[in-house]
Amino acid sequence: MSGHTKTIRVDTLARVEGEGALYIKLVGERVADVKLKIYEPPRFFEAFLRGRHFTEAPDITARICGICPVAYQMSAIHAIERALGTRIDPAVRLLRRLFYCGEWIESHTLHVYMLHAPDFLGYQDAIAMAQDHRVVVERALRLKKIGNRIVTLLGGREIHPISAAVGGFYKVPTQQRLRELVEDLEWALEASLETVRWTASLEFPDFEQDYEFVALRHPGEYPLNEGRLVSNRGLDIDAAEYEDHFVELHVKHSNALHSVVRGRGSYLVGPMARFNLNFDKLPEVAQQAAREVKLAVPVKNPFRSIMVRAVEIVFACAEALRIIREYEPPAEPRVEVPNQAGVGQAITEAPRGILYHRYAIDEQGLIVAARIVPPTSQNQKRIEDDLRDYATRLVAWPLEEASWKCEQAIRNYDPCISCATHTLKLTVERAEADGV
Repeated sequence: MSGHTKTIRVDTLARVEGEGALYIKLVGERVADVKLKIYEPPRFFEAFLRGRHFTEAPDITARICGICPVAYQMSAIHAIERALGTRIDPAVRLLRRLFYCGEWIESHTLHVYMLHAPDFLGYQDAIAMAQDHRVVVERALRLKKIGNRIVTLLGGREIHPISAAVGGFYKVPTQQRLRELVEDLEWALEASLETVRWTASLEFPDFEQDYEFVALRHPGEYPLNEGRLVSNRGLDIDAAEYEDHFVELHVKHSNALHSVVRGRGSYLVGPMARFNLNFDKLPEVAQQAAREVKLAVPVKNPFRSIMVRAVEIVFACAEALRIIREYEPPAEPRVEVPNQAGVGQAITEAPRGILYHRYAIDEQGLIVAARIVPPTSQNQKRIEDDLRDYATRLVAWPLEEASWKCEQAIRNYDPCISCATHTLKLTVERAEADGV
């Protein structure tokens, strides 16, 4: 009997480029070892922020991720506003949700169609997939472009937007500019419904896990920027209590920290967690889309996360249309925020899952300490746990097919890792059952 080892390497999670290493050792039919190796350098962004004025934080944090800059900006802004006791105009709050909708549309579309779908359809990448599925890929490109258009309108540019600020925005759009998005968004809503139906046609392995799902929950809406942090195992806390309940651990085989719930272990953040904990807060059009394809709470198969992401695209398109139709410009784009000392924490829902920021600010408005916990690191231990179970089903598979399946399994969780795992560096080790 033989075993195998796999490797995924993402060199730095401060950006999305890089390689990861996954090592799996099978001895006979037993999984002897699983290591998800992430060669992540120190979090320089936390150090970059120290000594900077709090008004600089949104522009600096936006550069942490090219796929989800809005999430990093808004998490920083919310945490700083909590530290300084800042209250914003309700119209600005609506614009922030719209800003987030744009990022969810473009990020989820990228992951569903370009990074994950090729796995299910047997292609190496989306370019190869386009040769046989041109209409599908063209739909994806148009849908993603609409999300980018929202981010550009509110943020000033598609990548690393620059208009979001503590207290509001440096500039806000007119009603007319927003209404120019309606026609595209109405098309996008129909395209997102078709996306749900299309993902439901894919074939999924029979693989369910017992997760602790962790996500924000808001009393009146599907969570984006605000809410309490809850889980299906009784967690219900404010962002200020996050570090009392979660801890990051260093493991020898990875520079990336493993985040766990104190006393309980790994947990899952992201679309499945949000969907399972907040299904009742989805608009009816999104709930009906899920029901149509028999996607029912709780979803416990990580391979079906592609369907959940598609449902969240429906939500983001419907929410964007609602906001645009209700929008009245604020009296001022932002409120002035004076220098003062304070400590603030905030959690928002990046497309990949919860993103935690904490800032300590002195009397001159300078940041003296910063902590950022991205969703990728929060899912790392959970990915290893799932792979440990999933690998037992691949013992008899040919090496190439087993490798493909493990790569696909990793791409269930996070589009930042997905980008890197297309260049997966694989190591396979086979051993006899007696350990020879």
